[in-house]
Amino acid sequence: MSGLPNLPYSLLQFYATAPYECSYLPPRQARSQVATPAHLIDPLLYSQLVRDGFRRSGVYTYRPWCDTCRACVPVRLPVADFQPNRSQRRAWARHRHLEARECGLAFSEEHFELYCRYQHVRHAGGGMDQDDREQYIHFLLDSQVDTRLVEFRENGVLRMVSLIDCLADGLSSVYTFYDAEQPGASLGSFGILWQIASCRQIGRPYLYLGYWIRDCERMNYKQNFRPLEGRVDGHWQRLTDEDFLRLG
Repeated sequence: MSGLPNLPYSLLQFYATAPYECSYLPPRQARSQVATPAHLIDPLLYSQLVRDGFRRSGVYTYRPWCDTCRACVPVRLPVADFQPNRSQRRAWARHRHLEARECGLAFSEEHFELYCRYQHVRHAGGGMDQDDREQYIHFLLDSQVDTRLVEFRENGVLRMVSLIDCLADGLSSVYTFYDAEQPGASLGSFGILWQIASCRQIGRPYLYLGYWIRDCERMNYKQNFRPLEGRVDGHWQRLTDEDFLRLG
């Protein structure tokens, strides 16, 4: 692992999963590299892993480790340099009245119902639209790092929920789900803008946005937030228009 000499990191072990069908670019086969044991991955160590291209799903910390494909590019936004475009300014103005409240990392039937509706509208047939309560808990609520669950309400009505990991150098956007049936809404963009504002408020330089995949339509929104840095060949670099065409 590059540039991470501390002792706790050296105690981790890494294994590659067996190939499985890629959920982003079917029918490609994917593999992941998983960091273990999970109980050693505290918030500081997780921050270092995220800088090295890892993310987490529940208590599993992983990064793409495919045999021939390099389509998944870890990306982060340097928040000090971000300037919203016209569409993003409209999204902020439209939803800035929402009341944000941090909740405990515990199961809520109301949150779960919104999650199910979101999956059926935005990702029907993708597998996650069949998640039951246990799968939802393992995916979003099981965490050994510093995770915040923030709900957004409009006149008492739940509109959006964001799971955010707090890192040493920023925030990591874990997952956001929202009322996707609301006509003309731009809640997804507003959620990212709110997290950018939160990074600035706490004085941390980066918002980590997971993986950008050029040929995956549902990942394309990330390149609308500029400037964007990508981890390419083991190094973070600012992505250009040419990079967005080339990488993948």
